[in-house]
Amino acid sequence: MYSLCSGDATQVCLHGCCMVKPFSAPDPQKRVPRPRSTAADCRREFAATTAACFFSNTQFTNHESLPSLQESFTQFQEAYPLYSETEQADQIRAQEYYHLLHSNHTCLDYIGIGLFSHCQIQIMSSSPTTIASTSSPPSNLPSPQSLNIPLFGISYKSVNLKSQLQYGGQESALESAMKRKIMSYLNISENDYSMVFTANRTSAFKLLAESYPFQSSKKQLLTVYDYESEAVEAMVDISEKRGAKVMSAEFSWPRLRINSAKLKKMVVRNKKKKKRGLFAFPLQSRMTGARYHYLWMNIAQENGWHVLLDACGLGPKDMDSFGLSLFHPDFLICSFYKVFGENPTGFGCLFVKKSCVPILEASTSTGIVNLVPAKKLSQLPGYSSGTDTEPEKTSKFEFQEELHTSSSFSGPLTIQTTLSGRFEYEQGETSELPTTEGTAKHDKSETSKIIEMEKVADLFQQNNKVSGKEGLEIECRGLDHVDSLGLVLISRRARDLINWLVNALTKLHHPNTEERSPLVRIYGPKIKFDRGPALAFNVFDWKGEKIEPILLQKLADRNNISLSYGFLHHLWFSDKYEAEKQRVIERRETGAKGMVENKRKGKDDLGITVVTAALGFLTNFDDIYRLWAFIARFLDADFVEKERWRYTALNQKTIEV
Repeated sequence: MYSLCSGDATQVCLHGCCMVKPFSAPDPQKRVPRPRSTAADCRREFAATTAACFFSNTQFTNHESLPSLQESFTQFQEAYPLYSETEQADQIRAQEYYHLLHSNHTCLDYIGIGLFSHCQIQIMSSSPTTIASTSSPPSNLPSPQSLNIPLFGISYKSVNLKSQLQYGGQESALESAMKRKIMSYLNISENDYSMVFTANRTSAFKLLAESYPFQSSKKQLLTVYDYESEAVEAMVDISEKRGAKVMSAEFSWPRLRINSAKLKKMVVRNKKKKKRGLFAFPLQSRMTGARYHYLWMNIAQENGWHVLLDACGLGPKDMDSFGLSLFHPDFLICSFYKVFGENPTGFGCLFVKKSCVPILEASTSTGIVNLVPAKKLSQLPGYSSGTDTEPEKTSKFEFQEELHTSSSFSGPLTIQTTLSGRFEYEQGETSELPTTEGTAKHDKSETSKIIEMEKVADLFQQNNKVSGKEGLEIECRGLDHVDSLGLVLISRRARDLINWLVNALTKLHHPNTEERSPLVRIYGPKIKFDRGPALAFNVFDWKGEKIEPILLQKLADRNNISLSYGFLHHLWFSDKYEAEKQRVIERRETGAKGMVENKRKGKDDLGITVVTAALGFLTNFDDIYRLWAFIARFLDADFVEKERWRYTALNQKTIEV
């Protein structure tokens, strides 16, 4: 087998895939033209190698015939020799996220960016007596000058977004330190952008929709999403009520690329208008892994649109990419969760370019939050753990409560400021945290309790100010680990893993059927160099009938594999695929369990329900092999019935098909 992208690189490959040979003086006696390796050559060679090196001309019709994990990994390393350079990620996983190994859990349902590591949480949960009795703190413990509060909660506040952006508000040391950390991580300048914390991604979209001048200026909303998103649907509903004309890009079947001709017409028409409206653009589908060129944002701005960049589906360091370092969107939304594989709760962030703040309209609504230590406001009616319950992110459904009430909160930490100004960490009592859907719930009968708790929060903020909040830093090991790996290594790792998985899934075929029908259908890009680390697919039985994504997700959950599911829409079929359209398109039942109920009139609920898997920088080869081996079990025609019988025999609740 040969290495990917071998040969001399005459053009710089930004993805780090091309091997550039050391410079040597040319031999005047030999004037043989050297091979040229451009970025385009790298992409073509990568796809060819992936298709040829793994199970070439092989179809697996029985899950017991799959090659072993070790055999598959050896072949994987031979085809992708540069993958070994990402070994640092495996070391980080083993040292900081060892709970994944102990629980034997494969997490393929996390979307966003992790703040803390499991190890950090365990260290911070150590008893104060252990720390106090040590003459010198261990090397892995945070320094006294650091504000290390991995266990925090959020408290809703009803404020005017425009005023909050213009004049700011009273910030605690925790909020100030977290804001500096996040803006530094994303390479966003505080001189150019203002930022607010939101309850989740959906809240950020709602806040912007309620403040953007749709009504007064009769502006438009143009979205580019190939999947249904609760956050985007909320923005669409609000903007329509405020008088906006809503348009959406369409995606061409079967690769689900943007229908460029149609999108260009919507972006560039009516050039007489100075400000056309809001252009919501994700750069990458967090469901199919399809990537879109950042120049669409540039075209939109040149034609009078304000650009909202949805960074929630981007890779951990994609904000460092060449295109994004040159382009500055008017608005940016991203989301963070606490601990990968353990605690999916967190918060969202809404960034607004300071030059765009004056165009916003005054609108007081819920959604902006304060970050506070978990114990301080855990009893407040407006308190939330920050869970985002979008359907493409939601996992386990009936077991959803189990996921959202993670063990990380079994002993929340609090902070006490001593007279000397040092922070002491204290193990809190066990308390159950309420789950929310991004809306504040207020109880008027507990007004006195709220006032009392607000005094506690004020005292906490005052104490932090005495200690000098500008000098404090918060340790976020999750972000630090990503920074230590960098864009090139993270991209290479994700690219190799996701393409191996795509290729492996397409090798599964039903036996004893005409032409050996494939077990799996993948939607969107297949083997591709620059595809994103997300995958949308469905599994079909030997009769050609689709296995319901909800059922498959539950069966995967019982095998310690966390998947999600979602709904692809805005699909465009050319005349060539009209017959196929009749077979694949389905009308989803409005209000189905786990889905967003569509309240917009006149919109057909047509699309495809799919299973989704998302790979993070901590995902390793074992994870994707386990998923492949699990999906292969559906080659057994009786697998689903066997699982139902086994589940019932264990006195568990029967799964509804």
